[in-house]
Amino acid sequence: MKKLIIYISVFSGLTCLSSCDVLEKVAKEQGIKIPTSLPSSIPLTNEEVIKGLKSALNVGIDSSVFSLSRVNGYMGNALLKLALPPEAQPIISNLAKIPGGQKLLNDAILAINKAAEDAAPQAKTIFVNAITGMSIQDGFDILKGQPNAATTFLKNNTYTQLTNAFAPKINASLSKPLVMGYSAQKAYQTLIDGYNLASLNGMLFPTVKQNSLATYTTQKALDGLFLKLEQEEKLIRQDTMHQVTEILKRVFGAK
Repeated sequence: MKKLIIYISVFSGLTCLSSCDVLEKVAKEQGIKIPTSLPSSIPLTNEEVIKGLKSALNVGIDSSVFSLSRVNGYMGNALLKLALPPEAQPIISNLAKIPGGQKLLNDAILAINKAAEDAAPQAKTIFVNAITGMSIQDGFDILKGQPNAATTFLKNNTYTQLTNAFAPKINASLSKPLVMGYSAQKAYQTLIDGYNLASLNGMLFPTVKQNSLATYTTQKALDGLFLKLEQEEKLIRQDTMHQVTEILKRVFGAK
């Protein structure tokens, strides 16, 4: 009873204490533990929401960019792996008719995935700049939105910039030796040439004309980037193991 009375006295007289040091000293002497963090039942402030969402986006971006820019970042992920452009479908259908066709196909696919992997680090700065400009309304829309709301926000605010940043990087990557001394452009052109030669220039089956491999690869690299970012966002929203900071736990726990 005495301890309870002291506890009540301490907290009811809180406004009279000149500093938190006095409160801590009295509480320590009486064996009363003062919480070190705010309970989750206290409503979130606007500042906490924005801070939490920016933190979540930074965590997701770091994870996504790191994952895609490492060796086989695209190639090693079945959902993100870049296939050849649709124009190449006749080649794949008649692969057995092309001398060394399977190797040529494998080299071309590996080379364009390497080019996408090479461009991935370009995304981080652009994403971070978009996060910096996030408004309070943006934050609450994301918090209350769909499981991919943050990814959608970034896509709407960065896609053109990312395309402009990825395109020259991917174009350069497609032109440099990446696989067995072959560039992606050379590997793909060799595959098309082999196919057209096997078709006897269209006498046996229709020839294939190469379109812009750089444009196709840029688009698919960005598709993979946003898919990866969406996966990371869902994990942060739903899995406490991925809420790696206190502010993330508080924001998404409150939601």
